[in-house]
Amino acid sequence: MQEYDIVIGLEVHSELKTNSKVFCSCKNQFGQAPNTNCCPVCVGLPGALPVLNKKAVELVIKAGLTMGCQINDLAVFERKNYFYPDLAKAYQISQLVRPICLGGQIELEDKVVRLNRIHLEEDAGKLVHCSAAIGTLIDYNRGGVPLMELVTEPDISSADEAVEFLTRLRQRLIYAGVAECKMEQGGLRCDVNVSVKKKGSKELGQRTEMKNLNSFKSVYRAINYEANRQIEILENGGTVVQETRKWDDNHSRSVSMRKKETSSDYRYFPDPDMLAVEIPREDVERIRKTLPLMPDQLRKRYVEEYGLSDYESEILTREKALSDYFNEVLSFYNNPKEVTNWILTEILNKVKDLSEEIAISPSDLAKLLKLVEDKKVTRTNAKEMLARIMENGEKLEALEKEYAGSVDGDALRALVETIVKNNPNAVEDYRTSDTPEKVFRWFTGQVMKETRGKANATKAEEFIRELLK
Repeated sequence: MQEYDIVIGLEVHSELKTNSKVFCSCKNQFGQAPNTNCCPVCVGLPGALPVLNKKAVELVIKAGLTMGCQINDLAVFERKNYFYPDLAKAYQISQLVRPICLGGQIELEDKVVRLNRIHLEEDAGKLVHCSAAIGTLIDYNRGGVPLMELVTEPDISSADEAVEFLTRLRQRLIYAGVAECKMEQGGLRCDVNVSVKKKGSKELGQRTEMKNLNSFKSVYRAINYEANRQIEILENGGTVVQETRKWDDNHSRSVSMRKKETSSDYRYFPDPDMLAVEIPREDVERIRKTLPLMPDQLRKRYVEEYGLSDYESEILTREKALSDYFNEVLSFYNNPKEVTNWILTEILNKVKDLSEEIAISPSDLAKLLKLVEDKKVTRTNAKEMLARIMENGEKLEALEKEYAGSVDGDALRALVETIVKNNPNAVEDYRTSDTPEKVFRWFTGQVMKETRGKANATKAEEFIRELLK
């Protein structure tokens, strides 16, 4: 592979976050019983007419604005004709000549990947392959779900870059509220176009396409496999055939499906049932004003304003749910460094899936950190309290009564006096040592050990210093 350059272009499909489908009023809802979210429009019955979902158009515009796209003043819907069992009417309403978004880019760590276009279309149904006796069943619930397709220029040069691009794209779509991108549900899928050429050559090689890869792992493995397959063909004097291939993740290989189609094969023409969509500039600017901060903007804020490291800011912005949680904790307890330390070292150790709600509310975590700051509980006890809240669902208020300063006043003073009296050598070390604070911390540790961490830390330190004079 060292003598060849890999050239990769991606076609990424993302189901949009709308309540209803793109051309009818059926629910856009995953996981329902087969063929229950269907109507004459999305199952292609004769005479059924589509009606455009305005929200879907706005979400595509919003996605385009996060990536610096040019928004067309006029968008046209066309029919993309092909027969396949999960496409009920034998054509897909899509866009070719005048999509909603043109151009744009996504910045990676070491390069910029240009976008060709972003357009809106409808998803197809889903084939369910059963036994040989039953055959293949079709679920049309997904048919007509609004689907955003993003097409890159062939600017990607490795499987690592492809995964980085998809990671950053997924983040933007989720942060902007455009899509949920749940790949396990088919909410984000990717077609990969791969070709190879002699290193430094300006002439592109023949490309192949692999369809509907639904995990970053599959994308990574498929690209490397396909590049090596093409190189082996060329090295043996063969010719790479332009074709569509299917990736078999179970066997880590791709297999030929059909000859690669071009746009002319689909016989695109303007859909006579769909009017062209005018997109006024004032609507674009209205949508622009709703854009939240993107992950790269948040990372910059966390580093420059909050003093976090690049690593910390990267982790905190990896998932929107975690970034939102961090920001909300800060609204109650404005100590970014301390909040970060607790989230990264304690919270994330107990959370397996950030799509699920974190089991301690932002306000309760803030209260817990304030208890530590005010020395009403020790850091060790606070960690125990956090574990009991997150693992057992216990309430912070009850745990605070149990842990916070339960040994105080005369009882605490008497305990400190006993510890000091029983350790004369340590007292002498404190008074003569070059590192008295080290000895002082030892006394503090003894008090906490004897009280199982339930001493009032501030009072304990006052009594120790007083008795060690």
